[in-house]
Amino acid sequence: MPICIQNELPVKNKLLEEGVVVIEENRAKNQDIRPLKILILNLMPKKEETERQLLRLLGNSPLQITVEFLHMTSHIAKNTAQSYLEKFYKTFDEVKDKYYDGLIITGAPIEQLEFEDVNYWGELNSIFEWSKTHVFSTLNICWAAQASLYYHFGVKKEQVDDKIFGVFEHDVLIENHTLTRGFTDTFLAPHSRHTKIEEEKLPSISELDILARSEEVGTLIAATKDLRKIFVTGHIEYDADTLHNEYVRDKNSNLPIEVPVNYYPGNDDTKAPKNRWRGVAYLFYHNWLNQVYQQTPYDLTELGK
Repeated sequence: MPICIQNELPVKNKLLEEGVVVIEENRAKNQDIRPLKILILNLMPKKEETERQLLRLLGNSPLQITVEFLHMTSHIAKNTAQSYLEKFYKTFDEVKDKYYDGLIITGAPIEQLEFEDVNYWGELNSIFEWSKTHVFSTLNICWAAQASLYYHFGVKKEQVDDKIFGVFEHDVLIENHTLTRGFTDTFLAPHSRHTKIEEEKLPSISELDILARSEEVGTLIAATKDLRKIFVTGHIEYDADTLHNEYVRDKNSNLPIEVPVNYYPGNDDTKAPKNRWRGVAYLFYHNWLNQVYQQTPYDLTELGK
């Protein structure tokens, strides 16, 4: 089934070129179906790149999905024109009375700040709290996973000496769990972060299941037992060249950066990297959407009850 996005969203043509099935708003409104409603809070500076990465994965589903984008009003985007945000994104005030099957909160390049020092921390707290009664399942990515674990469970983040940067091997810890069903016992996934979570605190949180973990970089996937909150500390949505672009950016800016671990063929940064986690990404998002579809109430206003 297709994914429904705004008619003029620039990333639409790129998705069509990749073979992602997209349906325009006008046509979707004439279909007698209740699509899954997904809200994406996009905190990344390169909005269109993140839109494409996530919509590609959401579009690989037999379900019809309607997607809306959200941005923070308490933060002025430096890399995205205000006119673009006004045309394609909504504010929290515009969605706070709505209900959604799923919410995705992306990462953000602000992990070296304390949570309370982030200029939109108060607004994000309001969204975390709102999601308890207006969203069936929230998927938090990278920094958002750390922020959500801190807000909901008091799990702090810690600075690491060297940036966690590369493609790492992970083990599936719970066999046949809904979110990791179909995964191989070990799989690869990218990470790009300067902080880690308090790993030692996670086992003491009875509401949480740890689903996938790396001996090198810690937990990748965790979720509450009711699947209302999901945490992914890495970036399985990344394109093959995303880590490369980050590496070149930092290198050209004379920032301290090492070659991404287990990323370039032969550890040679002159060779084009390959995407070795694409299958895991598609399967994870398929599993998440399938579970949301099965468990979310048909009448979303029941979430508020």
